[in-house]
Amino acid sequence: MRAALNGVLERKIPRSMSTQHPDNATVPHWSKEEAIQGDDEVHEAYLAFSLYGVHEVMWDSEGKDVDTHVLRKLLSRYPEFFLKNEIGKDVFLTYRIPNPKIEGAERKVVVETLETIPINCDVAEKFYGNSKPPIFEVILPFTTSSTDLIAVLRYYEKAVAGKETIVLDDEMKVRDWVGEVRPKTIEVIPLVEDRESLLGIRSILEGYIRAVHPRYVRAFIARSDPAMNYGMVTAVVLAKYALSELRLLQDQSKVPIFPIIGVGSLPFRGHMSPDNVDNIISEYRWIYTYTIQSAYKYDYDENLVRSSISRLNSSRVDEPLIFDRETKESLVKIVDKLVSKYQPVIEGISERINEVASMLPPRRARKLHVGLFGYSRSTGKVRLPRAISFVGALYSMGVPPEIIGIRAIGEMRESEQQLLETVYVNLKRDLEKAAYFFCWNAFESLRNRVDRWVWNAIGEDVKFLSENLGIKVGGRDYSSIKHCLFSSLFVIAMENGRNEEARLYLSEMAKARRALG
Repeated sequence: MRAALNGVLERKIPRSMSTQHPDNATVPHWSKEEAIQGDDEVHEAYLAFSLYGVHEVMWDSEGKDVDTHVLRKLLSRYPEFFLKNEIGKDVFLTYRIPNPKIEGAERKVVVETLETIPINCDVAEKFYGNSKPPIFEVILPFTTSSTDLIAVLRYYEKAVAGKETIVLDDEMKVRDWVGEVRPKTIEVIPLVEDRESLLGIRSILEGYIRAVHPRYVRAFIARSDPAMNYGMVTAVVLAKYALSELRLLQDQSKVPIFPIIGVGSLPFRGHMSPDNVDNIISEYRWIYTYTIQSAYKYDYDENLVRSSISRLNSSRVDEPLIFDRETKESLVKIVDKLVSKYQPVIEGISERINEVASMLPPRRARKLHVGLFGYSRSTGKVRLPRAISFVGALYSMGVPPEIIGIRAIGEMRESEQQLLETVYVNLKRDLEKAAYFFCWNAFESLRNRVDRWVWNAIGEDVKFLSENLGIKVGGRDYSSIKHCLFSSLFVIAMENGRNEEARLYLSEMAKARRALG
């Protein structure tokens, strides 16, 4: 998709972005290990472009060791493909860096990663014979203010590109010694993940635009972590709220904005699966770039994956819902009601979630990560695993997280319910998909492992689904019935200390639902 940017520059805006999210149940045949890592990730990036036809690959250095020589390896190993598909023009490689503000042990990884951008520029110049930078964008996770973005940009300009002017002696500068440093600047993509920042995304981008005067902005809206922290329905409402604010900012600032959304295969994490692409496009109408995560690529028929990505790439971008002040106030009230029913249950079941999540098979070599969820109680703060493991644990316990807290809809005013139906187009479809994987046997066994009120609250959610939304829970096709059987066996194995058997059942359930989490 090509877009005119202020009438000055034209570039291809990627429609699809392959990521390294470890949500796949099936290990691809070309991976040497159960957890994809090392040179296999380089090969994976090539396949994303050449086999699946994605426009962009996110190269992730947040929470994992990453090969900083990826571009050199891609060009040297697959020269014929990349001569015809120029990186930085036809296809894109985009770094995701750690946020120094919250990743204390990983702060210097930002420095290391940014330093490779000029190196890659030199490598690409020799390969392509031009000076166009192949990598010129970085994604900053957990962006909460404009200063987060400005800091990354100015560091690159002053400490990376700017060091070429440092004087080494009376007659020599750094650029005389190691050559010119290019590009002189980069583009920073904010990844906005928490509730307050999604609601305040307009002010975050306003400050950045005012300070930097970019020709355009790509803004990344998180979908998985907001769901884990606040519930699935809240995550969708926050995403739609953010899209409205971004569109209003574009109209005000006259700076083109191209939103990205991070969506996984299961409904809780976005329902971006090969068999649901059309529904996702209709749900998030003003999204320019959708993530294609690992489960999407490896847990479905390859022909279906390729055809669905092709359909996505050629689809059109429509106008978003625009909310006035009164509607935004109503949406915040809806969010408050949903969160009040969701978070206490998650806190009450967190110990069990962590126990099961620790047994799920790894699909990437990732370091420890602590989610945003956590709020003060007399007993301290709740710690949760990454969103993928969180979702996988709850599905394996027979309680899909999509349904938790859904009873809050019954406490909304009729006008609020109608607004929610307008905002979340595929709400019922997503709940129906998740409800297939509810397992009564596993749910009954949970009664003795959590506080009684937690178990009762989930029961009320199930009741609301059935009596108010007409959605019956439980298996109704081969995969969901099989999933429930393995969930029951998993519970029995856990209760009898047969952990190896329990892990086997976890893997089989993941394959049945076509995603680890």
